[in-house]
Amino acid sequence: MHCILSLFLSACLLLPPLHPIPEAPAMQLSEEIPSGQPPASDDAAGQASEDAAGQTPDPKDTAEQAPDPKDTAGQPSSSGTAAGELTVSAPSVVLMEASTGQVIYEKEGHTSLHPASITKIMTMILIFDALEEGKISLEDTVTVSEYAASMGGSQVFLEPGETQTVETMLKCISVASANDACVAMAEHIWGSEQEFVAQMNQRAKGLGMEDTTFVNCCGLDVDGHMTTAYDVALMSRELIGKYPQIHDYCTIWMENITHVTRRGSSEFGLTNTNKLIRQYPYATGLKTGSTSQAKYCVSATAEKDGMKLIAVIMAAPDHKVRFQDATALLNYGFGKCQVYKDENKDKLPSLAIQGGVEDSSPLAYESGFTYLDVAGSDLSAITKELDLPESADAPVKKGEPAGKAVYKLNGKEIGSVSILYEKDVKEALFKDYFLKILEEFLLC
Repeated sequence: MHCILSLFLSACLLLPPLHPIPEAPAMQLSEEIPSGQPPASDDAAGQASEDAAGQTPDPKDTAEQAPDPKDTAGQPSSSGTAAGELTVSAPSVVLMEASTGQVIYEKEGHTSLHPASITKIMTMILIFDALEEGKISLEDTVTVSEYAASMGGSQVFLEPGETQTVETMLKCISVASANDACVAMAEHIWGSEQEFVAQMNQRAKGLGMEDTTFVNCCGLDVDGHMTTAYDVALMSRELIGKYPQIHDYCTIWMENITHVTRRGSSEFGLTNTNKLIRQYPYATGLKTGSTSQAKYCVSATAEKDGMKLIAVIMAAPDHKVRFQDATALLNYGFGKCQVYKDENKDKLPSLAIQGGVEDSSPLAYESGFTYLDVAGSDLSAITKELDLPESADAPVKKGEPAGKAVYKLNGKEIGSVSILYEKDVKEALFKDYFLKILEEFLLC
């Protein structure tokens, strides 16, 4: 009896106080980290175009003598308003760094314009979404409808009733900018182009594309089908970031497909509409477009030394200017910007938990950290400080923030990453304290 009474009194003494404990002061742990004539290609059937499938682009029309990135003049600007430092002829352009989404240079980037076939970037996002969700597979066969086969502009001349695999359709869209293949895929995935376009607009909204409205899936000129260079950069970033396998398709220069119809089989040559794939050494994609209203557009992606850039050109007067401007923007970015990355693989200390069924909880970084420098800074001067309390009160839940890692360059904060609890720790009740004391007593 005396032993039980002693245990009861001990448990009472260990109960947490009724009044809240003042919050512990923050603990700073510092760690040095080293470091012409408007085209009519997409809006009228049968009209010739540099975007038309099966035609080889003339190498003489490409800006082959691209300046070396190191020789590009001008200083980068995070606001993109450095007008005299970079010369581009197109009325609307955006240069974005892909990992951060930061705009390096901008000229009328939020002006509403017709997008032409760069619309197909969103079409391809939805195709890859369907692949990821298991709704379709690359080996599935797609049957071409009368409506899909009737598309004008750039096409691969699919016939009604013809079947092609999803993978072949992807090649037709990404390489040859095929309108007929786009509509066939839209119908295959969502039953109709109308429903597919509704999904395109929903996806655009989710990406923050506030100035975009899609009316069709291929980019043919129609009232209300509008976007901006900035929004094009956003969807380009989503496509190459979430589905990097797109580069396996959009970097194909030439490839043949086989038409199999009632009249027999025939070969058809696909030729990439993006001349930068062959002429610019760091090019990785992505999509061209041209119509009489949109003029000449491109979303050009490139990678050098681990840095990925997206250059969007809209409403250029001809295809030469389109590619020259894209080349100038990419060289500008590669020549003046540098990226700092910390994958945050270092092990974090556990955090003490007061009043919990467990004494501590392990911690984890929410993500890695990426910083884009446009000022030529010494990135070896970047430091990382862990901003964590000495302890936390139970309960805590896995995934909730416990603190953050703060990054500084020359003493100025440049960003942070949340530090999260890695496990749940429940608040200890009377029985938990009693059982713990009993366990310790029995071990004695």
